[in-house]
Amino acid sequence: MTQQEPKKCPLCDEGLEEVDLYGVKVDRCSSCNGVWFEKNELRRVKDRKEEDLNWMDIDLWEREENFRISKQERLCPACQLPLYEINYGDSDIKVDICNVCEGVWLDEGEFKKIVNYLKERAGDRIMNEYAKTLIEETGEVFLGPEPLEEEIGDVITVLGLLKYRIAGKHPFFTETISNLPKS
Repeated sequence: MTQQEPKKCPLCDEGLEEVDLYGVKVDRCSSCNGVWFEKNELRRVKDRKEEDLNWMDIDLWEREENFRISKQERLCPACQLPLYEINYGDSDIKVDICNVCEGVWLDEGEFKKIVNYLKERAGDRIMNEYAKTLIEETGEVFLGPEPLEEEIGDVITVLGLLKYRIAGKHPFFTETISNLPKS
């Protein structure tokens, strides 16, 4: 595909238009409202939409054995190669990905489903695996994959979420702590 050719919607073959989604330029189909996210754009949009979820990322390319050629024979808007259909993490949300350029196609409404799934998963993960999550996020400060400032922000977010989660689930502890004498 040359630079001059417009990207085509993998669902309805219409031209995609560039739009601003939470401060990130993405490509959207005005006909079916699907959205094309180039490499890392989905994570960036999710992080800007829901700052408390900036530490929750799903590696869509982690398990190639789960890749299935899309049943609708969808083609990548950037590469024009067949898209693979996979579940978003362990959810039942199906997304289309390109294993060459690492772009992600979301049909209308799937971004909202992903955010809701991550919110639910984050709450469960914080309480069930808090220590492990905190260690993982702290380790990423030194090992990446995101820039240092973003990794530090992830650790701070995890600590803040724990505070709010405990306050919501156990108001007795919050009230008791706030009533302790100040030094």
